[in-house]
Amino acid sequence: MLPRFPVSLLRSRSLLRGSARRGLVTAMAGARGGGGGGGEDGQLGEFYEYMERLRNYERSGVPRGAGTDSDDGFDLGRMRRLLRRLGDPHTHFPAVHIAGTKGKGSTAAFLSNIMREQGYNVGCYTSPHLLTIRERISVGQSGGPVSAELLRDLFGHAKEAIGQSIESEDGALTHFEVFTALSYLLFSQENVDIAIVEAGLGGARDATNVIQSTELAASVITTVGKEHLAALGGSLQSIAVAKSGIIKQERPVIIGGPFSPDIEQILRDRAFLTQSPVISACDPGIRSITRCIGWDCGKPYQSCDIVIEISNDIPLFIELQDLKLQLLGDHQRQNAVTACCTALCLRELGWNISNTSIQAGLEKTQLPGRSQFLTKEETSVLGLDGTSSVLVDGAHTEASAKALSDVIKTVQPRGPLALVVGMANDKEHLAFAEQLLSGPRPDVVLLTEASIAGGRSRSMPASSLKEIWMAAAQSQGISCYSDIGTITGVEAPIIASRPTTSRSLSGDKPMLIGCCTPFSSDLIRVASRLLQTQEDGDTGLICVTGSLHMVSSVLGQLRQ
Repeated sequence: MLPRFPVSLLRSRSLLRGSARRGLVTAMAGARGGGGGGGEDGQLGEFYEYMERLRNYERSGVPRGAGTDSDDGFDLGRMRRLLRRLGDPHTHFPAVHIAGTKGKGSTAAFLSNIMREQGYNVGCYTSPHLLTIRERISVGQSGGPVSAELLRDLFGHAKEAIGQSIESEDGALTHFEVFTALSYLLFSQENVDIAIVEAGLGGARDATNVIQSTELAASVITTVGKEHLAALGGSLQSIAVAKSGIIKQERPVIIGGPFSPDIEQILRDRAFLTQSPVISACDPGIRSITRCIGWDCGKPYQSCDIVIEISNDIPLFIELQDLKLQLLGDHQRQNAVTACCTALCLRELGWNISNTSIQAGLEKTQLPGRSQFLTKEETSVLGLDGTSSVLVDGAHTEASAKALSDVIKTVQPRGPLALVVGMANDKEHLAFAEQLLSGPRPDVVLLTEASIAGGRSRSMPASSLKEIWMAAAQSQGISCYSDIGTITGVEAPIIASRPTTSRSLSGDKPMLIGCCTPFSSDLIRVASRLLQTQEDGDTGLICVTGSLHMVSSVLGQLRQ
């Protein structure tokens, strides 16, 4: 039998009442609209200047071995010492800790919304962000970014203690460590009922992994893939070991998957050592299917059925019919199953969570930059004339490229297709290209460069990306027309009027491929104009992908 969650942390799990709840809602009111990087962030000048001085591995790249549980790994001791100066806020609330190569952000969003639907005061911590760092923290029932006022006041109260820690650690504290500590401090001050915490890198040595078994409600590991390979030990097996570090003594772990047998065994071996019950989101008792794609207000959703019937040590049961998920693709349906298993596990631990809240929370979840189709109004802001629709997706791994390709195939299997791609220099560029070329064949591919975490040092040169995509196309027998130079919005009509080379043996038009630097939303108009030369009556689709920083640039333009 699964032990009930510690009574000391299962304090009041009913709806918050009285002045504390009203104050929380007031504090979050400014975040309801999404809290873009505009006027509200103007209140955070001192905070941003302070954080800018800290070491930021998101910008510079993570050192080799930094995420491994070894001498090369990040020092969790300095994180604990910082939290001690702040009053150990991470010990004041129960938490669900989520790690995984892909899917952890979506799973965190699904689970947070389920708990909000039930009326809980939820803290959620995720990374990275798109438009403002405030997106990384949400608190209360709105789900929006923490207000600038609340973050400013929080930093003001904690600044002295943070400064003392930085001095005592000889300046070694990082941007991520300090911001993680601030999120824990905020969750404690706002008296959250539960915190949903996404690990940043790996698990074992991630700054979020200071949560002990006494505070941990459950841990979740969504997937294990080849991202941050050098930082996490160099192999899938070492990555699995690093992520398994969030599994804690006698606390349940939900594993998403699907995993290869050797990777799943690594996770189960860790759970065996810690005497942690394991719930698999790929259990034979789980059935899920997407029945159809529907459209609502110009945006697609997938209509799914999910049935969970597990009768092991932790019995779980739910049946969800005609579940309308706004997050698209089989991978997002699997993330929904993982979140659902986690919610059902929490219910077994004593949390009050209804089936109605589970379905409503899953259906209300949407994430900017994840298979996000822009509305007609948004595409018009970008200067499009309605001949093309726009999909933005932050895919940047081989697995996420396959998922994106499947979404394109499902939602728009026919019609002209353009890809606008920019990536960081530490990704699997060839595998990414091969996956996107193996699905619906693009007519146009524009390779570009975008700032990564505010700098260009980690951007992959567009010319190098072009060579990789040419090689990937050649390996799949796709003929290319690449003599279109460096593209700007002014040059697009001239390029579009140029004659293409002869058709390939299959009779298909050659794929247009070119470099476009630096990235701006103007390139979406370029792609649209190039698609108009394809002599196809169907509406074209332009997909901006390769990095969440690419997506951020597009959404930032819309925000302005």
